Amino acid sequence: MTLHLDRTTSDPPLSATEITVRGDSAAADVLGALLHQSGASVSRFPDAGGEPAHVEAVAELAISWAGPLRGGEVTDEASAQAVCGPMHVHGRSQGSPRGLGLDYCATAAGVIGGTGLLAALFDGRSSVTTSVAQSALMTVSQYLAAAGAPEAEAAALEPGGPPFRSADGVLFEIEALDPAVWQAFWAGLGVPGRVIGAGWRPFQFRYPTATAPLPAELHAAAEARTFAELKAHADATAMSICHLHAPNSTGGPAFELATLDFKGERDRVRGSSPLSGLVVLEAGRRVQAPLAAHLLGLLGATVIRVEPPGGDPLRGMPPMCGDTSARWLALNRGKSAVEIDIKDSQDRDRLRDLVRTADVFLHNWAPGTAERLGLGAHDLAAVNPALVFVHTSGWAGRLADAPMGTDFMAQARTGLGALLRPADEPPVPSLMTLLDVLGGLLGAYTTVAALLQRERTGRAIRAESSLLAAAELLQQSAKGRPAAGFRRPLLGDGGWIHDGVPVTDDLASITTDPRFTDVVGLDDDRCPEVLTPWRFR
Repeated sequence: MTLHLDRTTSDPPLSATEITVRGDSAAADVLGALLHQSGASVSRFPDAGGEPAHVEAVAELAISWAGPLRGGEVTDEASAQAVCGPMHVHGRSQGSPRGLGLDYCATAAGVIGGTGLLAALFDGRSSVTTSVAQSALMTVSQYLAAAGAPEAEAAALEPGGPPFRSADGVLFEIEALDPAVWQAFWAGLGVPGRVIGAGWRPFQFRYPTATAPLPAELHAAAEARTFAELKAHADATAMSICHLHAPNSTGGPAFELATLDFKGERDRVRGSSPLSGLVVLEAGRRVQAPLAAHLLGLLGATVIRVEPPGGDPLRGMPPMCGDTSARWLALNRGKSAVEIDIKDSQDRDRLRDLVRTADVFLHNWAPGTAERLGLGAHDLAAVNPALVFVHTSGWAGRLADAPMGTDFMAQARTGLGALLRPADEPPVPSLMTLLDVLGGLLGAYTTVAALLQRERTGRAIRAESSLLAAAELLQQSAKGRPAAGFRRPLLGDGGWIHDGVPVTDDLASITTDPRFTDVVGLDDDRCPEVLTPWRFR
């Protein structure tokens, strides 16, 4: 499956830049696609000396398999998944480790590597290195933080979860962010209140835990109705519903940049990191936007979170590291915060005041929210004519019939379930937040590309990435459904093994494993922390 490579600006950030991309991995494919769309003239060669990807340009990028990870086991996609945790997290809903059918870790490395390369170009660095192993760890950082927290949950995570099956055999996903919607949908199907209540917590917590042991009565209620009946009932109760599609792509760009008719300059105090001296305002929730801003922080930017009155409620989600959620820290450590009620006109004025001195405003609000509140790209660029305005969205406005723009709905709509599981298993989306994470990585790439575009034009930039684009990047490595038994570890006397490589099935052990000394640490709250994936020169 090939990504359609529209260049969405007349003068993209890498115009007139010649780049050579070597390698035949998913990382090299993703790099080629992203750099081409960023305006570069890209030459591709298959040989990268046994490594996933190597880029030769004004600055050099090298992506290795293991990077600083010790031990020598990580030599390809499957071993990266096995050693660094994705096999374990992806398999939680089934009760044992399972390999992802797509080259997820190498795809993530391509995006992370590309972000590092753009940051190097932005700051005049000569080279940057990263690895598939470091990228794999970044994709499971919130799960790692929760597993290794001082007050980690003692109870074992039970398998289970969507999709549901209708009476006519249609597999489907549902999404509700409001417990009232959840209650109305299931009550209308005749499910007792106690069962509805028992199902809400595991359904809601499937994002941070990657599993959802739902009551059997919910599946039974779904199987008693045809999909058409369920769809009509979902529409009536505001439940978002989506059947599992076959693999598909709408053929759009991985990201979009638009130069706005506002021209301004920003003074910058350079520091030791590529984005030092830049200020990012992040109005994000869940994973996608917070992770994008977290990566920008790792590149040296000062990140200020815009949180609702009372602060982000996810700060209190267990397990805790001191007074703060471990999962929240994985995405937000090192950021400062300001509480603003965007529904209040005076607070919106406070936000505009903050925008005046920012370089980037990054958000993942629902489509149209920013514009409705007078906080859209043109509104804020009028306040700060040098602003980079970034929306990390669900669908980027490219699907007329799009369901709610969340991870598992995006997996269902884009057909990833059929590509993630081998042919002897039913097509089931992963309960690992694959697209929220990859979408966050893509959001960081998009932001740095927009910063480069601002440097070229001196004008404000509107940028957008999406979960849909992340799904399309991931599908670039697809060669149809994986064969039966593909990347399925076996249980031996010493634990789970895949092709001779031990599978990490206890993420907490990573914090004391000497192989990970240079890539994972503990922060001041004793919370596991995936260290920056880049090394610059």
